[in-house]
Parts: sequence; structure tokens; C-alpha cells
Amino acid sequence: MLCPYRYNFGDMKNLEKELTLEYIRASGPGGQNVNKVSTAVQLRFDVTNSPSLAADVKLRLIKLAGKRMTDSGVLLLEASKFRTQEKNREDAIERLNLLVSKASEKPKLRQKTRPTKASKEERLKGKKKRAEIKKNRGSSKNIFE
Repeated sequence: MLCPYRYNFGDMKNLEKELTLEYIRASGPGGQNVNKVSTAVQLRFDVTNSPSLAADVKLRLIKLAGKRMTDSGVLLLEASKFRTQEKNREDAIERLNLLVSKASEKPKLRQKTRPTKASKEERLKGKKKRAEIKKNRGSSKNIFE
């Protein structure tokens, strides 16, 4: 089911034109291959200057990205889960799609509610009980006199 607030991924081709993919050497296991082939992908997406995203989506995306966002407003995703460039590229683009789809969801506004009569009475009863306990503390007169 499509949510009316979601980002239209039919326009993802426009978004893909704004991506910069850089291939770097991955760390971790891989034998001799890890030192020779650049399989890890570093995806850069300039969120602040992107004409493809609406202003509210940009703000939510910046908030969601957290540490992955640079000071200049560029989203930086690194993918090195797989041993091939193609799979890492697909993984990075898929993660970007996921972030953009989460950012495109409008958050639900909190509906203001008032406390019920019973909860007000319960609160007042508790306050009175506590006040009675405190009142009995201070008035300890010497009983033995």
C-alpha cells in the first residue's frame, strides 16, 4: 500500500544523477584480493543542494543521517559488506533509498488530551495522603512528660 507522503521513487533516476560513487579499498577479510581491488563504495549525496527533494524531506533526512552528514550538507554512506563492487553499490543505493523513504514520512502530530476526572481525583487523593504523612512527622510532642 502506498502512503501519500512517501517519496516517489519513479523519480529515483533524477536522484541517481546527483549521486557521486567512489570506490575505495575495503578493510577486513578477503585475502590478497582486499589489497588489490577497490570493492568498497563511498556514496556521496548533496542533500542541501538537491533539487529532487522537498525542503521538509531534506530537513528530516539531515536529522536522520546524524553523523553520516558532513558540515557542508553532504550525506556520506559507505558500503563494504560484500566482496564485489556491484553488490556494494546496490547496497549503498538501497540504504540511501531507505533513508529517503523514512525521511519522506511525515511524523504524526501529537493529539492533545486532557486528564480525566478520575485521574484528577486520584492525584488529589495521593497528595492529601502524602500531606497527612508529612503533617504527622513534625508534631511529635514528648509523650513521657
